[in-house]
Amino acid sequence: MATERTSIHGQWSSRLAFILAATGSAVGLGNIWKFPYIAGENGGGAFVLVYLVCIGVIGIPIMMAEVMLGRRGRQSPINTMRTLAYEEKVSPHWRWLGWAGVLAGFLILSYYSVIAGWALAYVFRAGSGLFTGLTADGVQSIFSNLVDEPERLLAWHTIFIVMTMIIVGRGVRSGLEKAVRLLMPALFVLLLVLVGYAWNTDAFQQGLDFLFRPDFDAIDANGVLIAMGHAFFTLSLGMGAIMVYGSYLPDNASIAKTSVTVSIMDTTVALLAGMAIFPIVFANGLEPGAGPGLIFQTLPIAFGHMDGGAFFGMLFFVLLVFAAWTSGISLIEPAVAWLVENHGMSRVYAAGLAGIVTWAFGLLTVFSFNIWADFKPLHMIPVFAEYTIFDLLDYLTANIMLPLGGLLIALFAAWKMRRESSLEELAMGDGFFYGLWRVLVRYITPVAVVIVFLHATGIWSKLSSYFTEIF
Repeated sequence: MATERTSIHGQWSSRLAFILAATGSAVGLGNIWKFPYIAGENGGGAFVLVYLVCIGVIGIPIMMAEVMLGRRGRQSPINTMRTLAYEEKVSPHWRWLGWAGVLAGFLILSYYSVIAGWALAYVFRAGSGLFTGLTADGVQSIFSNLVDEPERLLAWHTIFIVMTMIIVGRGVRSGLEKAVRLLMPALFVLLLVLVGYAWNTDAFQQGLDFLFRPDFDAIDANGVLIAMGHAFFTLSLGMGAIMVYGSYLPDNASIAKTSVTVSIMDTTVALLAGMAIFPIVFANGLEPGAGPGLIFQTLPIAFGHMDGGAFFGMLFFVLLVFAAWTSGISLIEPAVAWLVENHGMSRVYAAGLAGIVTWAFGLLTVFSFNIWADFKPLHMIPVFAEYTIFDLLDYLTANIMLPLGGLLIALFAAWKMRRESSLEELAMGDGFFYGLWRVLVRYITPVAVVIVFLHATGIWSKLSSYFTEIF
């Protein structure tokens, strides 16, 4: 039996607190625009069904593994992996998995905070009625004026970083837990209000059909790969956030039940977002676009031409800010925990230092949209020829660091950790469900994550073309 240890940072007051925190980490900007859009473009209900299967096969097993490692180590991801490698008598190099997770979270927050700053800016733009009666060109002009001026972007980026560090600096119970107990219910209420509004539009049924009507002809192998990738990325796996949150989980909380609940809540948010967004888009005769364009350029047109648009537009962007905020605090928490543990810093000082470094690195993203927009650091490599610094950071973290982090978590939990250790920590009994988890995380999940990695990096399509030519 492993030595019983407690986190110096404290722990969640209950299983519910962890569920809210982990769901807050998982729910981000991608849930609001990406999932509904990719679902609609890849078979609607058919895609949702495939996605749910992928959540069960990829998302939940890795989440259980990451939470398990966190709770067993009761430290920051770096120190957790160092401790567990020693206890399991495996190579000390596994500590680098902890370092990779902390670095990924830091890099993601550095550019995520800039995008979140857009949402903050749009709260006030929507609430003031700025979008009222505007054409597509007018909305595009507002967006361009925001991103083209580094001073504006810098101001909103700064505000979001400060908001995040204030929460993190207050600690687990007084900061993280209080924040998620307020923000997550508020997020759900805002979503339901927006769904209620969408329900009163003539296009509500069209929006439901877009999301839920199964069209198995519209989903192909590429759609399945997209579902696999999103099932992995949506739960914030592979970057240390879930591991460090797991280190604050009470011993009596079921890791399996908690992971399933978080996955269900994350998917529910994504589906509710689709039910709120697309009826509004269709009711205004607009086409659903992918990515930030849907949020910052398409929807403002809709809000500008509907009754109560200023109010509901403001609510929508407040929702976005809440989603980004709960994700932001989880992204930097592993780094702050490590600073407290290894350098004897106070929580406030550690959060301040982490915030300053993250803010400074975020300048690379701020300038990528304006004064450095034409700077392509890897222009000599064809595949990266048009990538700005922001594009490269996004590619590095999302397509390489997170899949590799998730893969290594699965490999350590299933192949390096003793069976007795995982059996003890998961506390599921040595029966069917433990056996199923172990088979999934040992064999199925690693293969699936490798496929996600190959698809995300474009290697899969090249391999497919190669073998198609041969055979």
